[in-house]
Amino acid sequence: MCTGACSKFVAIALYPLAAVSIICNIILFFPDFSTDYASEDGEKTPRITQEVKYMGGLVGGGIMVLVPAIHIHLTSARNCCANRCGMFLSIGFAALGVVGAIYSMSVAALGLSNGPTCFWTSDKNLPAQWGAPFANSSGSYLSNSDMWAWCQLPKNVVQFNLGLFSTLLVCSILQLILCLVQMVNGLFGCLCGTCGGKE
Repeated sequence: MCTGACSKFVAIALYPLAAVSIICNIILFFPDFSTDYASEDGEKTPRITQEVKYMGGLVGGGIMVLVPAIHIHLTSARNCCANRCGMFLSIGFAALGVVGAIYSMSVAALGLSNGPTCFWTSDKNLPAQWGAPFANSSGSYLSNSDMWAWCQLPKNVVQFNLGLFSTLLVCSILQLILCLVQMVNGLFGCLCGTCGGKE
């Protein structure tokens, strides 16, 4: 496969991954699919999970991957024509994608480890309060579904966060792999041309 065609494959694969990352991050701002918690959120009254506000999916897995995807796609527009300069630049853009993917992956992993912000209590005899009940559990709550009942509001917020942060994590891992592939592909394209045998 010529390096131009490989670039096109990488770019096309990055588009939906970036879109999914952006959508997941936006949805995370609305637990229980309600706008109430976002509108009530504040420094003294946290209602939204802290890691959501880092916008790993929107900035890292979204914009920082989408920009390289567009450039990589444009680089491959002529497919097997010589475009060594474009392939060289694609290495830098792919590196930006790597940074974005790592940022998104780190935020998603942190979000899974710390768990959601919710109105919770671990004992029905104690008053509930807003906070992050699993922040010091090092992710142990993930394997103990009984603990998920501690969160009373938003409803099913643990499953909500778990599903979306897991999706972000998978997307960012795939983005990282694709951007690393493009860095290697860009190097070969820069040295040998986008399709050495046809130049």
